[in-house]
Amino acid sequence: MMNNKKKGLFIKLTIVISALIIWVWTWIPVTEIVSLDMLDENAQDIRIALITDLHSCYYGKDQDWLVKRVEKEQPDLVVFGGDIFDNRLKDKNAEIVIKRLSERYPSFYVTGNHEYWSERAGEMKETVRNMKVSVLEGDCESISFEGVTLDICGVDDPTYMSSVEWEKQIQEAYGKTQDPHINILVSHRPEKVSVYERYDFDLILSGHAHGGQFRIPFINKGLLAPGQGFMAEYVNGRYTLSNGSIMVVSRGLARETTPLPRLFNHPEVVILDLTH
Repeated sequence: MMNNKKKGLFIKLTIVISALIIWVWTWIPVTEIVSLDMLDENAQDIRIALITDLHSCYYGKDQDWLVKRVEKEQPDLVVFGGDIFDNRLKDKNAEIVIKRLSERYPSFYVTGNHEYWSERAGEMKETVRNMKVSVLEGDCESISFEGVTLDICGVDDPTYMSSVEWEKQIQEAYGKTQDPHINILVSHRPEKVSVYERYDFDLILSGHAHGGQFRIPFINKGLLAPGQGFMAEYVNGRYTLSNGSIMVVSRGLARETTPLPRLFNHPEVVILDLTH
């Protein structure tokens, strides 16, 4: 039998090893599929890959781990929802992902707060444009499929904007949408619900919250998220807003850039299936 000293040491080692196993397990990215009944019966289904909060993190040589995960799902288009670049890590990993995916799929990009914190947001936008990706900054672009047209709208992150300036971008983008198109707003910040509810976007795509960093099992809340504080509500998955708009929030793909480890909170690629 173990004496008390050895027993205490065994318990401590068990806790440490268990914590490491959970941390490593949580480090592994997953694919989350969200199905949205939004199309008429005569329209083909549309698959959107939502990539957010990459923060230029490493996903294997040539970012193969991440790129192949997206390619496996065969999306019709890719949306980059902000913080793809980082203000501390070099741009290389972000550039590889954007380049490889945009070579295969129509792609759209909006900024996040870290692009602005880098003080190189303009340079990053130009890099993305040179890869033939649509950079959305208060505007809207249409893409058509059999039986349906999507109006993909997007806004800059409001880091250095007044609330009036930022909402003006939303107004301008929304003004370019058309009926009966499906209109989609790509905006990095999920906490801006009160603003989104003033417009009739069918779908809003966000990130930023990192899943609340520590996920609380069995309830759809995160421990802490920027702009939302403790017990953050808009951190993961699908939400229906008071005006009927659907908002989908990705937990994002940040790993080595996070000051705290993710817990019960896998990095994720979100696949949205627009169906009828």
